[in-house]
Amino acid sequence: MITRRFASFASTSTKKFSLPKNIRQLLEPTDITLDTAKSSTVSGWITSIRKQKRVSFAVISDGSTSKSLQAVLINGKDDNILRRLTNGAAVRLTGQLVASPGSGQSHELLVDEKTGGVIEVLGECDPETYPIQKKALTPEYLRDHAHLRARTAHIAAMLRLRDVLGRRINSWFEDQGFCSVNTPIITASDCEGAGEAFKLSPIQSRHPASTSATPSPTTPPPPSEFFNSPAYLTVSHQLHLEALATSLSRVYTLSPCFRAEPSDTSKHLAEFWMLEAEWAFPTPDGVLGVCDLTEALIRSIGSEVRQKDDLEAIAKLKSTGDKDYLANAFESEAPWARMTYTEAVKELQTAVSQGVKFEYQPQWGRPLQSEHELYLAETLIGGPVFVTDYPATLKPFYMRLNPDEKTVACFDLLVPHIGELVGGSVREERADILERQMREAGLIAKDDPTGQNSSYKWYLDLRKFGGAPHAGFGMGFERLVGWLSGVHNIRECIPMPRWAGRMLL
Repeated sequence: MITRRFASFASTSTKKFSLPKNIRQLLEPTDITLDTAKSSTVSGWITSIRKQKRVSFAVISDGSTSKSLQAVLINGKDDNILRRLTNGAAVRLTGQLVASPGSGQSHELLVDEKTGGVIEVLGECDPETYPIQKKALTPEYLRDHAHLRARTAHIAAMLRLRDVLGRRINSWFEDQGFCSVNTPIITASDCEGAGEAFKLSPIQSRHPASTSATPSPTTPPPPSEFFNSPAYLTVSHQLHLEALATSLSRVYTLSPCFRAEPSDTSKHLAEFWMLEAEWAFPTPDGVLGVCDLTEALIRSIGSEVRQKDDLEAIAKLKSTGDKDYLANAFESEAPWARMTYTEAVKELQTAVSQGVKFEYQPQWGRPLQSEHELYLAETLIGGPVFVTDYPATLKPFYMRLNPDEKTVACFDLLVPHIGELVGGSVREERADILERQMREAGLIAKDDPTGQNSSYKWYLDLRKFGGAPHAGFGMGFERLVGWLSGVHNIRECIPMPRWAGRMLL
């Protein structure tokens, strides 16, 4: 019996499993072989339907592509089925894939009950109450229906664009010898030190079976902190990536991050995705070498996705009258511009002297505001620009101090319409200087001469035990999606946006 079972398992385990083809796969080949004797089955949702006396035309989408498939339904005896075919209904159609005589599509699905065609309604949809109607729907309206907004063509296209970008990013990093890693979501530290982390606390509850039980006098009370110390949702994976880079050399992650920033702008979310990379033994070019790698990555993935059909569907979300800065960024072979923070401030001050109005006056030692970043990228450069070597007082403790001891080896990549897209730096690998900067930032107490009581002790240990020069960067994934697609509000660049005061799902 065991032999028979093993033989049965062996005979089926080698069989290749494959789901039925979706619409993208069905229409993907350029030389589709049409065989009217062979039936095709398509499952999806009706995005529009037009009913006539003897024939109905339904447009079917399954989300796999921006192209929909038109189904020609020859009216059969059961008119009740046709009455149930409404916008938004889920259906499964079986028929013959034939060449379309219309100009809107190359092929269509002919469903005729007389030749074996089958119409199945898998999920009805009341056209009177369905929120996604065939009319103009504002972004604000769709945000109120976040659970359904992916059914619109432009939001579905944005989701597919995210998928393509993620795949291209993985491929590029693999070619460069990086290892994809998973870093903690729950952390004990605020990487940026900005105090914008979400603090976690467990919900105090009891198992239903013990609700009537009286706690024993000897039972210790539960700890006030689940981990015996404060825990937070991560604002960045950088510090953990640095630890892994001391072993794997080149690591990256595309993971969710969280910031309790009470900002209500088109550029900020409370929950977002961040692409972060860290690598040991960077090139001797310092921060400029990090800029070179960052530009190479974005140029590679950006040039490829700009050819996708989904960008046409996303165009509905674009602001009108925008200048196409992407052509200069991706079609020109000239390297993207680079300037120091000091040079940028001088350019901004020159602009002020020539009559340009800023709400915040540019001055050395002050942060570059969004208006300054957009001026540099859109007006001064007309494309992406790396701004390097910011004052140390404006940046976190982990950035490498420059020889002038006033600035650090860092950069921000500024792009039109978005502002800051990427931030990165050479990390401070000198243990004595890093410890001094950590003390100045308050991460090591004054009464802790050895740093043994700091929650960042492990980070300092990385420098003491074979610490090597290393560098890295972080890029907001939604900002990248928004820049490449021309959608300037990142709330439309993520499936279900959350921001201060707003979380529907």
